Amino acid sequence: MTKKEFMNSVSNGQEDILQQLLDLLNERKIDYCVIGGLAVNAYVEPVVSLDLDIVVVAEAIRNLIKMVEKIFTIEKFPHSFNFSSPKSDLRIQLQLDSRYQPFISRSSIRDIMGYKVKVAAMEDVLQGKIWAYSDEQRRKSKRQKDLADIFRLVESYPKLKDLLPESIKTEL
Repeated sequence: MTKKEFMNSVSNGQEDILQQLLDLLNERKIDYCVIGGLAVNAYVEPVVSLDLDIVVVAEAIRNLIKMVEKIFTIEKFPHSFNFSSPKSDLRIQLQLDSRYQPFISRSSIRDIMGYKVKVAAMEDVLQGKIWAYSDEQRRKSKRQKDLADIFRLVESYPKLKDLLPESIKTEL
């Protein structure tokens, strides 16, 4: 079984919706990068996640939403659009927070579960996880996952510890 087959098996994928999204982004030349837990997997030992967090260049968001309407069910939230499909349990979150926009220019192609995708730089992935963990509005279980992802990165790349706020350093 390939990594892609494993990913689709775990997500009960009747269709490879991740590849469909990537193909759409590449065909339309929409610049993007993956952030969040799956981005962490590009740098450390992977863990299973059914969430794909992605950022696209701000000027392409409206057009992308129109394009994906044919493939996904779209739900609008204050800071994101969530894409889902009855053909997969994978949840795709298009992040709208402008703090993530600079991540795109610093991203590079990396492997995530057999997919070649643009992934935010490791320091940017860490920063995104710090923001997520620090967001008191997030569910405690999500914040604990964010903290675990921060630990996974720092354990593999100890130099990253210097980038942590003191409140998180004490958790280490």
